Amino acid sequence: MDMRTASGRLALRLTLCAGLMGLLSVSGCDRHPSSSGDDEKVHKALTADKEAAASSKAAASGNEAFVQPPKIELPFHKEVLKNGLTVIVHEDPKAPVVAINIWYKVGSKDETRGKTGFAHLFEHLMFNGSENFPGEYFEPFQRSGATDMNGTTNNDRTNYFETVPKGALDMALWMESDRMGHFKGAISQEKLDEQRGVVKNEKRQGENAPYGKAFDEIATNTFPSDHPYSWTTIGSMEDLDQASLEDVKQWFTDYYQPANAILVIAGDITVAEAMEKARKYFGSIPSTSVPPELKNWELPSQVNKRLEMTDQVPQTRIYYVWNVPAIGSKEENALDLMTSLLANRKNSLLYRRLVRDEQVATSVSAFYYGRQLAGQLFIMVDLKPGQSVEKVEKLLDEELREFAQSGVSADELRRIKQSEFASLVKGLEKIGGFGGKTDILARSEFYYDDPGALVNGLGKYAQVSAFDVQNVAQKWLKPQHFTLVISPKDEYAVREEDVDRSQLPAVDPTVELELPEQQAFTLKNGLKVVLAERHDTPVVFMNLQYRSGASADGDKPGLASVVARMLSEGAGDYDSLAFSARQEELGAGIGASSGLDYNSISFSALKTELEPSLELFRDVITSPLFPEKDLVRVKSNWLDSIRQEEAQPQGLAMRKLPPLLFGEDHPYGAPLTGSGTPEAVESITREDLITFQNTWLRPDNAQLTVVGDVTKAEIEKLLNETLGGWRTPKEPLATLEIPSVERPAKARIFLLDRPGAQQSYIMAGLVMPPWRAEDAEAFSAMASAIAGKFTSRLNMNLREDKHWSYGARAVSLDTEAQRPYIVFAPVQTDQTAPAMRELLKEFREYLGKRPIEEKELKDYQDDEVLKQSARFQTKGQLLSSIAWQLEKGLPPEYIAEYPQRVSALSKAQVEAAAKEYLAPDQFTWVVVGDLDKIQKDIEALGIGPVEVLPASE
Repeated sequence: MDMRTASGRLALRLTLCAGLMGLLSVSGCDRHPSSSGDDEKVHKALTADKEAAASSKAAASGNEAFVQPPKIELPFHKEVLKNGLTVIVHEDPKAPVVAINIWYKVGSKDETRGKTGFAHLFEHLMFNGSENFPGEYFEPFQRSGATDMNGTTNNDRTNYFETVPKGALDMALWMESDRMGHFKGAISQEKLDEQRGVVKNEKRQGENAPYGKAFDEIATNTFPSDHPYSWTTIGSMEDLDQASLEDVKQWFTDYYQPANAILVIAGDITVAEAMEKARKYFGSIPSTSVPPELKNWELPSQVNKRLEMTDQVPQTRIYYVWNVPAIGSKEENALDLMTSLLANRKNSLLYRRLVRDEQVATSVSAFYYGRQLAGQLFIMVDLKPGQSVEKVEKLLDEELREFAQSGVSADELRRIKQSEFASLVKGLEKIGGFGGKTDILARSEFYYDDPGALVNGLGKYAQVSAFDVQNVAQKWLKPQHFTLVISPKDEYAVREEDVDRSQLPAVDPTVELELPEQQAFTLKNGLKVVLAERHDTPVVFMNLQYRSGASADGDKPGLASVVARMLSEGAGDYDSLAFSARQEELGAGIGASSGLDYNSISFSALKTELEPSLELFRDVITSPLFPEKDLVRVKSNWLDSIRQEEAQPQGLAMRKLPPLLFGEDHPYGAPLTGSGTPEAVESITREDLITFQNTWLRPDNAQLTVVGDVTKAEIEKLLNETLGGWRTPKEPLATLEIPSVERPAKARIFLLDRPGAQQSYIMAGLVMPPWRAEDAEAFSAMASAIAGKFTSRLNMNLREDKHWSYGARAVSLDTEAQRPYIVFAPVQTDQTAPAMRELLKEFREYLGKRPIEEKELKDYQDDEVLKQSARFQTKGQLLSSIAWQLEKGLPPEYIAEYPQRVSALSKAQVEAAAKEYLAPDQFTWVVVGDLDKIQKDIEALGIGPVEVLPASE
């Protein structure tokens, strides 16, 4: 989604008007070749008021504001295919790349009350893969040199675009045409639920930002409730929740068809080649009837209304909004130029008066928000703290009246035009992406039915006179308008204070954790439960963890993860879709996950729906369906994900390293991604899932953690009633043996070839002893300083000092047995061997001449202790910590006393941990890169024997 702010500049109007998704489209969009004013009408309006005319700057300016527009050549070929798809081609051979931009004539204006947010939600869904490419849509582009790849939605339309090397054009057109013609079957309830959640979080993020609710209020208050612009693009939470699978599929059927789309292809390609490819990939896609399109719905009068509100904002902001003509009107050029004269520049009228002279504001902006149905004019002023709204509004109103009466000088108007023309020309260097040539051509066709309209209309823009600008000012800058004032809540108000701001106050490192009591009890079926009551909100969270995980996969790596995935495909009397619908109906959340040593089932429910939600939870535990048809689909998608892992250097390294560290047949020898091997996943049957479930998910092998708004008496009764029928089998619990392995005597290096790779991916692994409570804090401090955080020695060396890597880190997996410690660093190809040398140097010096420094330890202690303040603020955080504590067999006080243990660490303890755990000369290295460029240099390092591994498994 495109979240750019409005600027009022011509270059942005012509090129960057994709919109503030969910809030507000970028201002002053799109130019039209029509005249922007009628001089005769302007003269009549001005001479009607002799006093105003006599004082007007515009009265003496005539045509002096004319600026010769730049000579921009943007030749194109336009053709409509038999299925109705409009194809526009522009040849630009300066670079061997081709840009694609598809505009669908559907936006939030095509929605109705009760079903808002569909256009934007569907934009998200379109990146979830298609029927013939069910994987992540970005994946093939990311390995093909694609740039400027995105999708945006606004009130009027939805678009998708990318720029690819010429050799990847067929792939890109295949992908775009596949989701145009072969997408409906790929829309699943799972994908809908996933993207619905993403969009809802995006809405929360936007509204949670300062002034994030402003444009929702403006839309609601400036348009009647039945007007398509009376809601924002992102829609409402309620409507998003109610969007059904059939609703979404119907949206695709209605709007995502060739006859409702514009395809622009520009770059190093001829018209003949482009049209041949367009017909090849898109020509066979059928079109049905397209819903009628709204063309105009301008408002006959202003909304003279005022709204004041408070929010978590740092300073007061004033919004003035007028309803003005839509895109395509004769006034749009003058309206847009007027905004640049009023604001957006240091020399603009309002900036000079409010920010520079009176110093009552910190910023002022204005823009013409042109859209297909109607337009709006915005002025926004951020008040300097301590200034009154009344005073600033009075000054603002004075300046607007004076502007409408006196106008502006031709010289200033000419400067603005020239500046914006220059920006436009620079922006047209790009063929794709925001503001590129494909954007200009598509926008012109969409709004004006002519791909050349925007460029050809620059002559009319250049002819806008000072009279034209003054005319629209007098016509539209009336006292009648919508005013919105957003002020800080009390705690944000800045008053006179007695504070020393010459230095930053010291941070109090004291942290006292007050955690709820852990209440342990056992159900009648033997299941152990620990409850922590927290009654701040009426919701209950639970986690059922049971010993199994990837270490229980046996000869079918990936089985535990597939079991976890299939638990959401239906249980009891509910098939997959009905199960999901029942969760939504209850407001419950049930999910499963898999790790190396444990699988877990998570649960959340409203207090009011706790009992029926627990019944659904019981069904997942005791009677999962594991439907055969869904298993086939899940396995197919799983295999696709494995292929995607193998196509990525990091994924490939994570798959290859574990068997090198632990051995092929070791329980920890499976890929670190948890996805297993293609052969094993392919062989998994429904019977395997049932056997795994029955073997490991049993009361005597599980621990249930509960946090939330429920008492021990309430939850114990409900759990016994709902889970009471879940019994421990007569068969004894299977055992999991995790054999110990020895570290290699010396370092080993394994290489994986990726010809043409621009980077190498370095991964180094080391088998560590199991986790121990007695030195856990010393180990964490040791690991953090060398490679565990952004400011660690390794990252500072490779990223900040050498600039060879975007980031270098190390992690230690939290396992029951020996732990894999993994260092990873993507680095530029020509610095692969030097980076390995630097990595070794840092670890060796850490063990020798440069052990952890007192400052490093102190920084770690302060940071780690202070982070505990926020570690338990949610029920989910508390649940996770208690579950981990129970997994490790630790007492309740272990968590609460953590800050004290960290604070008591000594430098000697951390040095001892480093010497016990680290052994850089025994690293097992896996390096993925272009071996023609890196192998000889790596061999010359003399670290250890070098072996080239086959890439495929």
